[in-house]
Amino acid sequence: MSAYSVLLVLHSWSRWFVILFGLIAIYRAYVGWTGRRRFLGADNGMGASFSGFMWLQVLIGFGLYFGLSPWGLNAMKQAGAMKNPTARFFGMEHVAVMILAAILAQVGRIAVKKTSDDTLKHKKAFTYFGIALLLVLLMIPWGIWNPARPLFRF
Repeated sequence: MSAYSVLLVLHSWSRWFVILFGLIAIYRAYVGWTGRRRFLGADNGMGASFSGFMWLQVLIGFGLYFGLSPWGLNAMKQAGAMKNPTARFFGMEHVAVMILAAILAQVGRIAVKKTSDDTLKHKKAFTYFGIALLLVLLMIPWGIWNPARPLFRF
């Protein structure tokens, strides 16, 4: 198995952790916000897991983008890359929006830590993590829309 294949499989499978921890963090934030609950260590842990897996995805993605993927920086160097929807998506759109999503998740973590009111912590977590996860869900190249792309790589 080549280094490209290994990173591609890791990148594909770890997205499920991003989605899982993102959904849990958002759910906990919503329930905490609307129920005016205390902000617990588990709430912080889910936000940290979501943000951490986001950054892991970015690092793996950089390995693909800057070195191994035929659709990364190498594709963007080709003439007419912006006219090729696949090259444009992986070479620019996917990368830029996913980095923005990771930054939003991290800013949300920082905003939550700097807030003293528990209800406001939950509200900020819900807002930042919700937007970050929405961006992720929009920019994952789902196999649903492109059957040639598997939901689970082996």
